[in-house]
Amino acid sequence: MAFNRRVAVAVMGIGFGGFGLSLAAQSGETFKARLSAVPADARTRADLAGSGSVSAVLTGTKLGISGSFEGLRAAATAASLHSGVAAGVKGPSIGDLTISKATSGTITGLIELTPQQLASLRKGGLYVQIHSEKAPEGVLWGWLLK
Repeated sequence: MAFNRRVAVAVMGIGFGGFGLSLAAQSGETFKARLSAVPADARTRADLAGSGSVSAVLTGTKLGISGSFEGLRAAATAASLHSGVAAGVKGPSIGDLTISKATSGTITGLIELTPQQLASLRKGGLYVQIHSEKAPEGVLWGWLLK
C-alpha cells in the first residue's frame, strides 16, 4: 500500500512538472526592436525623424507586438510587420499593425506566422515599419531581435 502511494505521488509530481513546463512554453519567446529613421536617399532625409521601440512575444505561432513611437514630422498613417529577404534587407509586408494616427503614440498587433516566417523571425529577418503622411514609403524601421 505504501509503495502504491509513493508511485501515485511520483506520477502526480511528474504530471504537475510537465504542466509547469507547458505553462513555461506558453509564456513565449521575446523579441525587441529599436525603431529609427533610415533615409533611403538625400531627397527623403528631411522628412524622416522620430524613434520608438517595440516588444514582441511569440506564443506558438502567434506574434504579439506592442510598442510606442515619438517625434515623427507628420502623423503616422500605417504600421506593418515585414519579412526581410535576409537580415537587414527590406521585404514584403506580412501583416498590418494598429497604430496611433499621430506624431507619437502606440503600436499593437497580433499576427499568425507561417513556419517559414517563424524561422525568419528567429534569424532576425522580421521587422516593424511605420509609415507617415510625409513618408508613405516608411519613416521608422526596427528589426526584431532576441
